[in-house]
Amino acid sequence: MKTLPMAQPEPQTTSTAQETSATAQFADVVADPARTAELRPAILDAIATVFDPEIPVNIWELGLIYEVTVDAAGRAGVLMTLTAPGCPAAQSLPGEVAQKVKAVPGVSDATVEVVWEPAWTKDRMSEAAKLQLGLW
Repeated sequence: MKTLPMAQPEPQTTSTAQETSATAQFADVVADPARTAELRPAILDAIATVFDPEIPVNIWELGLIYEVTVDAAGRAGVLMTLTAPGCPAAQSLPGEVAQKVKAVPGVSDATVEVVWEPAWTKDRMSEAAKLQLGLW
C-alpha cells in the first residue's frame, strides 16, 4: 500500500478567534467602503441563492457568511464558514459562492475564504431559518 503525503496546515497569522476581518484574510482585497456599500446588497442576494445541499435553507439565512467586502476595482472577498469541518459540501459550496458573486454586475473577481473561527452555531441562523427548520 502506497502512503500519501499529508498536507500540513498553514500557520495561523492571527492570535485571536475574534479577528475575522476580510481585510486580514484577503491581502489582495482592500476594502473600499463606498464600493462595498454599493455592491454588498446584490452580492448578498446572489449568495442567498446558494443552498446547503443537506438543509433546505440558503447559506445566508444559515449564518454561514461572516463578511463581504469589495475593493475599488470590484474584487469581492467573502469570509464564510461551514456547519462542520467534515461537511460534505466543503468542496462545492465555496466554489458555488465564488461563481455566484462573480456573476454580480460590477464585481470583477471573487475570493472566498473558509474559516473555522469563530465556530458556527445555530445561534447564527436567522429567525426565518430556525422557523423553517422547526428549531423554535
